[in-house]
Amino acid sequence: MKILVCLKQVPHQDARLDVNGDGTWIKEDGIKFEINSYDTYALEEALRIKDAGEAEVVVASIGPDRVTQALRTALGMGADRAVHVNDAACQGSDALGIAKTLAAIAKEESPDLILMGLMSDDGNASAVPPMVAELVGMPSATAVVATERSEGNIRVERELEGGAVEVVDVPTPCLLAVQSGLNQVRYASLKGIMAAKKKPLDVKTAADLGVADAVGTAGAKVKIEKIYQPLRGEGAEILSGSTDEIVSSLMNKIKELGLL
Repeated sequence: MKILVCLKQVPHQDARLDVNGDGTWIKEDGIKFEINSYDTYALEEALRIKDAGEAEVVVASIGPDRVTQALRTALGMGADRAVHVNDAACQGSDALGIAKTLAAIAKEESPDLILMGLMSDDGNASAVPPMVAELVGMPSATAVVATERSEGNIRVERELEGGAVEVVDVPTPCLLAVQSGLNQVRYASLKGIMAAKKKPLDVKTAADLGVADAVGTAGAKVKIEKIYQPLRGEGAEILSGSTDEIVSSLMNKIKELGLL
C-alpha cells in the first residue's frame, strides 16, 4: 500500500505577521515556519498505517527552499520519501494551481490513499483537497474525524455543522481530508531525524510535472487584491445597572440604530 501525504509549510502560530509593501500578502522574511497543523494529523494517520506494516508513506509539498525543513521533519517522523516542488514559477498560485500540481504528483505516484489536512492555517479555504480528488478521479471525504479500514473501503466519520457526525464508506483508492484532533501527533525522534538525512527527497519543477501553464499568478483564476489589518472600532459603551435596566437600555439603543 502506498500513501501520499500532502503537506504545506505555513507561518509558525506564534510568528508576528505584518503585511508586505504592496499589501498582497505577509512579510515572510525573518519569521519561523512549520508544517500546517491540520497536515500533521494527516501525516500521523499515514504513519500509523505504516506502523502496522502495511504502507509506504510519501510526503509532498510545494514551496521555496525553506520547505525542505518541513519535509525533513516529516521524514524524521517516519515518512519514507519526499517530493518537493521547488519552483519560483509556482509563486502566486491559486487553489486550483496548487491542486493541479499535487494531482500531477499523485498521478505519478499512483497511491492507494491520499491524506491531506482539511485546510491550511494561513488560507482556511478547504478548497484544495476536493479539487485534487476530482483531478485525480478519486472518491473523497472531508472533515474526517475517525477512520476504520476494511477490504476495499475506508469507513470514515465526518464532522458536520452543529456537532453532527456523518458515517460514510469510501471505496479505495480515495482521498481523505482530515480534521484536527483525529489522532495524537508524534514528535520526530533523534534517531528519526538522523535517518531522515539519508532518505530520498526528489526535487521537481512545474515543468517536470507538466503544469507550468497552470501555476503562478499567470495561471491563477483567483488573485488576492489586498490584505490589511482589521480597522479599529470607535470603542464600546459599557451598560450598567440592574439586569432589567441594562436590557431596557440595550433595546433602546438598538431601536435608535434602526436595527429593530
